[in-house]
Amino acid sequence: MVSFLLSPITRFRISPKDKDLYLKLRKGFGIKPRNLELYRIALIHKSASTIHAKGKRVNNERLEYLGDAVLDAIVADYLFANFPTQKEGFLTKMRSRIVSRQSLNALAIEIGIDKLVVTQTTNTLAQKHIYGDALEAFVGALYLDKGFRETSKWILKHIFKKHINLSEVVETENDYKSRLIEWGQKKKVSVVFECSELEQLKGSIPLFEARIFVDGKQMGSGIGNTKKEAEQNASLVTIERADIYFSPEPSSEENSEDDS
Repeated sequence: MVSFLLSPITRFRISPKDKDLYLKLRKGFGIKPRNLELYRIALIHKSASTIHAKGKRVNNERLEYLGDAVLDAIVADYLFANFPTQKEGFLTKMRSRIVSRQSLNALAIEIGIDKLVVTQTTNTLAQKHIYGDALEAFVGALYLDKGFRETSKWILKHIFKKHINLSEVVETENDYKSRLIEWGQKKKVSVVFECSELEQLKGSIPLFEARIFVDGKQMGSGIGNTKKEAEQNASLVTIERADIYFSPEPSSEENSEDDS
């Protein structure tokens, strides 16, 4: 079913040193791998890319792309089954919170993937997402190795049942941009987002800066590897300052009392 996706990343020979990885997958993650090389590649960050014999760079970016889609589908299916009366908007927000970069990074650390990732980056901003990205790549590797059904079982057993409390997720609000827009509508003030890509050295991970203007005044800025992330970071800064900026101005009577 997925054999056409395996080329060229499954054509490597498994070296004796991978025995340690095999044992860690068995004991730490409950996985008996058929294609160990998939998991090894899933743990190689772009900064530590290996070079194939034919000169092709190998890292976990392709598996991350695949794992992102697989994880979205599994989480969506799980939420659909567990919240039978909720509407699409609620389910979408719940899924976004569970698979957010912040959430995936924390989950990766909790289950121990951070200890296996191979990286050479010195970019502190990028390091905040390396483990979450590796978790997605890991899911992609598991999908190619075991199929969708077994991947879904593993995620439900090792992630949802052990590390995710749906009640807490319901009460958590991480979509700061939406909160800020709703706040602006309630206060009847304009909220404008501006985002631009920062100049970086060739080959570096792209960085974006978002600036937020409330009624024409810049209230916050944030940086991220994507425009969405930069806007979320800027929104959080703005939210923390907004109540101060929009606190009621003292009345003339209060001013006169202070002067006396």
